[in-house]
Amino acid sequence: MHSVNWWALLLRGIVAVLFGVFAFAWPGVTLLSLIFVFGAYALVDGVFAIVAGVRSPAGSGMWWIMLLLGVVGVIAGILAFVWPGATAFSLLVLMASWAIITGILEIVAAIQLRKVVTGEWLMVLGGLASIVIGALILMNPAAGALAVVWIIGSYAIFYGLLFIVLGIKLRSHLHGHHGAAPHPA
Repeated sequence: MHSVNWWALLLRGIVAVLFGVFAFAWPGVTLLSLIFVFGAYALVDGVFAIVAGVRSPAGSGMWWIMLLLGVVGVIAGILAFVWPGATAFSLLVLMASWAIITGILEIVAAIQLRKVVTGEWLMVLGGLASIVIGALILMNPAAGALAVVWIIGSYAIFYGLLFIVLGIKLRSHLHGHHGAAPHPA
């Protein structure tokens, strides 16, 4: 990922944190509302990942990973809107699958990112969190709606904070390579 796209990571992080806060603020939301909130989040996250992929420098090897990550998010978001009457189990499987696929792709992207800047472990940690939360949801799909909302909210806040830190780190890296005076030792 090219450090010029720091803002896309920062925005992804902010959207994730907002999603998490809303999940805690309104834990009694109906399943239909949760489907729409998840769909909107997946769509926005997917669009930002597509933007990052399209803006990646040619030959970086990152464009296709970010593009694929974005397409998966957009598809998950669209499916959530097209089938809002799906059962809670279907929603959980959709969300868990999206989290696992996203996590795997983010770990792959982090491996590429280490060629650009240190701190890629933040993206690896976000990817691992995605995989773990997806697996936990699949292992216990009968969990109560409130517990699922709290798990998703916690995950979104944690994930969002990681991406906010990574976006700020990439921004600092960008400014450090464009003539900024070095910090005194």
